[in-house]
Amino acid sequence: MCFIPRLRRLLAAGTAACALLAAPAVAAAQTIQVVTEATPWTYLEGGRVAGPATEIVTTALQRAGLTDTSINLYPWARAYDLALKEPHTLIFLIARTPAREAQFKWVGEFMKIDYHFYRLKTQADVVVGRLDDARRYTVGVTRDDLRHQYLQQRGFTKLVVSAHNMDNFRKLIAGQVQLMPMPEDDALALCREARFDCAGLEKVHTLADMSTGIHAAYSLATPDAVVDRTRQAFDKLRADGTVRRLMTLRR
Repeated sequence: MCFIPRLRRLLAAGTAACALLAAPAVAAAQTIQVVTEATPWTYLEGGRVAGPATEIVTTALQRAGLTDTSINLYPWARAYDLALKEPHTLIFLIARTPAREAQFKWVGEFMKIDYHFYRLKTQADVVVGRLDDARRYTVGVTRDDLRHQYLQQRGFTKLVVSAHNMDNFRKLIAGQVQLMPMPEDDALALCREARFDCAGLEKVHTLADMSTGIHAAYSLATPDAVVDRTRQAFDKLRADGTVRRLMTLRR
């Protein structure tokens, strides 16, 4: 009888150890929902989500042992809402801002970007020397993205909200909006997609305090084990130069 307590302790310890070993396997078996929007680094190609940022995320997930994944491209507002509410959801490319810091579990940074107001070169009467000057004009923004939130918080009332960046850009070149805030790489990519000569655009103001890093991040309900493994794989891709190489857009 004196051996029974010891046996029970050994069995309990063995059960706990098995549970710890099984935890990563359980995490790996869970389907990871990956969401993004159309950008120069994320786009549909042959019916699949492709692009350099997509390649980075796919590689990081594979190296983390998270092979059961579903990658979908949505309008930004839908992708953002899914990442806020759904467990096991990874969103990229998302700007890391103070307001969003506690809303997600952050994985890694792809690059830093600067935003600028662009106008048509033919609209010389649209003059923006400082941010307040831009309030006089109609501004095209994507629903619920960083630029929409930033300008809304600063009292801009002439915002024209669209689901996609390309919708905004078409409105800009058609004269339906007077300004559009975007990074230079976005402007170049949108010009190519719309077959518009970028010489017809003019950068009129830099939104200096909007400069930020764009990241991959998990929803809060995602287990820490999944987040940690993805972060470690992503960090290795940054360390070996893969992230920088793939995110350097060919112009």
